[in-house]
Amino acid sequence: MGNTQSYAGFFMKIIIEQTQELPVGKSSIEIVERKGAGHPDTLCDGVAEELSTAFSQYYLKHFGKILHHNIDKCLLVGGRSEVSFGGGRVLVPMKLIIAGRATEYVGDHKIPLKEITQETAHTWLRNRMRFLEPEINVAIDTQIRTGSVDLRATFDSMQLLANDTSIGVGFSPMTELESIVYCTEQFLNSAETKHNYPMVGEDIKIMGIRLNDQITLTIAIAFVSRFISSKKEYFKIKEVLTEYINSFIKKHTAKKTAIVINAADNAEKNVYYLTVTGTSAECGDDGQVGRGNRVNGLITPYRPMTMEATAGKNPVTHTGKLYNIAAHEIAKELTKDPSVQNAECYLVSQIGKPVTEPQIVHIKLYSSLSKELLDTACTNIVKKHLSQIPRLWNSILEKRFTLF
Repeated sequence: MGNTQSYAGFFMKIIIEQTQELPVGKSSIEIVERKGAGHPDTLCDGVAEELSTAFSQYYLKHFGKILHHNIDKCLLVGGRSEVSFGGGRVLVPMKLIIAGRATEYVGDHKIPLKEITQETAHTWLRNRMRFLEPEINVAIDTQIRTGSVDLRATFDSMQLLANDTSIGVGFSPMTELESIVYCTEQFLNSAETKHNYPMVGEDIKIMGIRLNDQITLTIAIAFVSRFISSKKEYFKIKEVLTEYINSFIKKHTAKKTAIVINAADNAEKNVYYLTVTGTSAECGDDGQVGRGNRVNGLITPYRPMTMEATAGKNPVTHTGKLYNIAAHEIAKELTKDPSVQNAECYLVSQIGKPVTEPQIVHIKLYSSLSKELLDTACTNIVKKHLSQIPRLWNSILEKRFTLF
């Protein structure tokens, strides 16, 4: 475990621990997952975060500051579709249930929560999904209410107080497998790929496994049926895409890589992953905020993680969002020093306490630096990033951070 050093006196206790635990990238096995842009869980995260941004901008425009809100409860109920090679149609629309808390009245001024929600959700879905017609294919049920008195009080305090007792977790650097899984999904959902292969839907999920020096990627792609005329063409496209993806991955690793696309396909039983809209939510799957990627865009069971959903939480006082961002930023800055091979950061808030004062900060490092140098460097970096938390909201609204 290494030595533990505590600092009391700067807001909170900072515990810095040098560990001999082998970094994940050097272990014999590693598992990483990413749910892509059109996955039902990611769609929910995206809508929730876009709504938080929309409400924040409305509050800033009309009242000069961001008011209390947390729009982090969103459920996408899958619809029903009829699909075949060359076409298909959505028979029953998907249903997007959006629940949360937001300031609805300021004096006599009534904030149009429902109208903002409907317009924002439809616009976001339309811009992210090429073949989804939100006004037709998605029914939106808005269930947003005014927040409780105690939570509004923590928000309206002169000093920014934590809106929740939450855990924020961050680590750095990404391993080779983590980078490959993340970048491959981005590549498959890029404008270049959509131009070359328009049948590649936005609902892409990648499960990456590294066993020693062998990588296996299981990739689920919701193919868009209008671009595939037959089962023969379907399997030919899978072969072409396998080579296309392989060529991309070779730029990122020298390891041997096996790629499996749509593993559940079964030609004998006429089972194929075809969709009308490019997302499984049209028929096969549901979605929910917080069930997908963590704040760095990945699901990493071999790394420290928190179940806290970042999307939709207010960007001013909700430590469930702020501490996950800050923890990753702290870890990333720590590993800028080449002698620090791996860094983990854990932040724990306490509701009603200043957002800049976590109950505890725990830093774990795999490094060859002396304990004294590490203690000083870590403490300075932690202090800097905690002091910046009250200003993170602006960068969040400008989309400078990956949140899901």
